[in-house]
Amino acid sequence: MSELYAEVILFAIPLIIFFLIVDYQKKQNVFKGTKFRGPTPLPILGNGFVFSGKKPAKVFTVCEELVKTYGSCVRLWLGSTLNVMICDPKYVEVLLSSNTLIDKSKEYTFLRNWLGDGLLLSTGKKWHSRRKIITPTFHFKILEQFVEVFDRQGNTFVETLKKVKPNESVNIYPLVTLYALDVICESAMGTTANAQLNSDSEYVRAVKDITNVLHLRMFDFLLRPEPLFKISGSARREKKAIKVLHDFTDRVIVARRNELLHNGKSDENRNGHTGDDSLGIRKKMALLDVLLQSTVDGKPLTNMDIREEVDTFMFEGHDTTTSGISFLLYNIALYPDVQKKILEEIKDVFGNDTRVPTISDLSNLQYLDLVLKETMRLFPPVPIIGRQSEVEAKLNDVTIPAGSGIAIGTYFMGRDPDLFPDPETFKPERFNVERSVETQNPYSYVPFSAGPRNCIGQKFAILEMKSIAVKIVRNFELSVHEEYKKPILMAELVLRPENGVHLKLKVRENY
Repeated sequence: MSELYAEVILFAIPLIIFFLIVDYQKKQNVFKGTKFRGPTPLPILGNGFVFSGKKPAKVFTVCEELVKTYGSCVRLWLGSTLNVMICDPKYVEVLLSSNTLIDKSKEYTFLRNWLGDGLLLSTGKKWHSRRKIITPTFHFKILEQFVEVFDRQGNTFVETLKKVKPNESVNIYPLVTLYALDVICESAMGTTANAQLNSDSEYVRAVKDITNVLHLRMFDFLLRPEPLFKISGSARREKKAIKVLHDFTDRVIVARRNELLHNGKSDENRNGHTGDDSLGIRKKMALLDVLLQSTVDGKPLTNMDIREEVDTFMFEGHDTTTSGISFLLYNIALYPDVQKKILEEIKDVFGNDTRVPTISDLSNLQYLDLVLKETMRLFPPVPIIGRQSEVEAKLNDVTIPAGSGIAIGTYFMGRDPDLFPDPETFKPERFNVERSVETQNPYSYVPFSAGPRNCIGQKFAILEMKSIAVKIVRNFELSVHEEYKKPILMAELVLRPENGVHLKLKVRENY
């Protein structure tokens, strides 16, 4: 018997060595002779070791170091899966312009239990039909009604901040989250979540729990495989949170559907009135109404179809805008001269009038627009756009094998000195000059992505960010806490400051 074992081992060892050599050569030969470079992969394991045991903020730092070391096109092997990081606008343009390379990266599948096949995760025919249905929701005339929501929820935010003592600092990130959650809940469903006034409600806790589980799965490799996740405590937390979220959305959908059936296409619907006071519904629900009255192949969307899209907007509409608003206020606080110019511009547009801003008012705040653009260059809410190449992808002179993960480094492009001279300096004026295609590829700045799968709600987000910035700057003089002047960044699906955004606020008595 021992002789048999010896023979098996003698046969197996060369076979194992052969497979290790083949695997190593495969990893080495992909992209050989192109500008895609990366650290030397180990057989079988690839480059996974570069992230092993590192905290989220350190993982992001490692990605930054890889781009600095290997250039604007980096390749990494995570086990046997090829991943490429692209920070060259030449390749980014081809990828984002494609009508076929629209599949999200595998990390987004962690959201599927909550969002189903909503617009964020769907692909193919389903994605095209849903995109066509939802696009009218962001028409100018519909966006106008949301500005009033931004303003009213902004008033609640201001009252919350006024409770902070002048000599104290406050981490505004979690407070902005509650504001953004109230805004998107009312805008998408017409329902008041009251997150700012009741941050410990069942619904708000469920949102916190589901996003916390998502963030854990991004970096805990033991939670990434579905079989291991399902037996974890995090899976039980997720299941409980999802039930709360789905039940809430379902109740709103059923109430509105019943109302539309009762009223038909009456004057009540056209005038935007609703009547379920128990759900706090105040006005016409633009997104929900569009979905309820839409059909695909002659058939109306089911309640589950609608829930997928509403929940998708709840996720996308509060997480990314929270990041954008927080870093916008951080930069306004960090640079007093910038803050002074914004205040002067607000006075020029509004004077002493405290009216609710219109879209026209917000559009006239051109310097604030430059500050917002410069903020998103340095701190894009989505720092890495993920795609999955299910088929072989041809990007100019490079062919990416099927099954590869593709990451677009929006954060790294924004800090590339070849694309943005003196990139670490905050200069809003750099966006003041029209940049032609001859001098700057427009795909070097894509904070809302671009092409067929660009952010459908970007106009909504920009108006919301500008609206709350106006509200805060009108009411407070902002400064950054000395110990928090440099945010420690971590990239999950959105860019977050690990150490928070700690601001000091001094009420403007004479405005």
